[in-house]
Amino acid sequence: MQLYSQVTNLQAALQKEKKSGHKIAFIPTMGALHEGHLSLIALGKEHAHLSVCSIFVNPTQFNNAMDLQKYPRTMEQDTRLLEASGCDFLFAPSNDVIYPAGLDTEVHLDLGNLDLVMEGHFRPGHFKGMLQVVKRLLDIVHPDYLIMGQKDFQQFTLVAFMIRQLQLRVKLIVGPTLRERDGLAMSSRNQRLNAEERRKAVAIYQCLLKLKNKLSNTNSVVLEQNAMKYLEEAGLKPEYVEIVDGNSLQKVINPEKHDYIVACIAAWSGEVRLIDNLILKGGLN
Repeated sequence: MQLYSQVTNLQAALQKEKKSGHKIAFIPTMGALHEGHLSLIALGKEHAHLSVCSIFVNPTQFNNAMDLQKYPRTMEQDTRLLEASGCDFLFAPSNDVIYPAGLDTEVHLDLGNLDLVMEGHFRPGHFKGMLQVVKRLLDIVHPDYLIMGQKDFQQFTLVAFMIRQLQLRVKLIVGPTLRERDGLAMSSRNQRLNAEERRKAVAIYQCLLKLKNKLSNTNSVVLEQNAMKYLEEAGLKPEYVEIVDGNSLQKVINPEKHDYIVACIAAWSGEVRLIDNLILKGGLN
């Protein structure tokens, strides 16, 4: 695996590969890698000749300075995992490389309501910063495929919207959420959970399963209310439980009127904020 921290060096190496006809899959991450990330590397290798992974803890998508400070940084371990996974290139830039002085990296798009609901409501500015760094990284790497995970459902939905609106020449591929044996979605934030918080966190996935089982015969609003109570009784502090259309992210009232329905949850276990989702009806295209 080749490691780069500068744009020009990485681009020179990738240009050689492209001239040889090699397709490139790109997996952007913020590090603290786990099996979920590694599954995206493997997915990228299924579609392209080469995989490029970036590790960059993006400051513009954190609306909480303490959350940014506490985000786990495990570069040595991450590098070993990527090498073992067969990743070809690792791009680990500094803030100044991603956001150099004088370069306008903001993404100017009318996102409609996509960035205002769920995560957008509780983390104002988060998606603006997320799209900013994804667009910047795409401009650097110029991949054929962008590989993202389903766990961050609203995130990849917004990225797909950006790709369409800006007519970017990259194909988005979404990999399924990987879970621990008890169902907890794999996440870098799980490292911050103590034993008791980890035990309680399993209720998030159990709640999603209950929503899937009851979707067809219960009003969606009632389902959301009952799910909030379930999470509270399990010892969590839920921020939201939303049953939404998988394309528009608008609330679902009558499930029969939607072909693609997703349940999304954000909840705190102790001081750690966790998100998860489950497709209740239909599926990813």
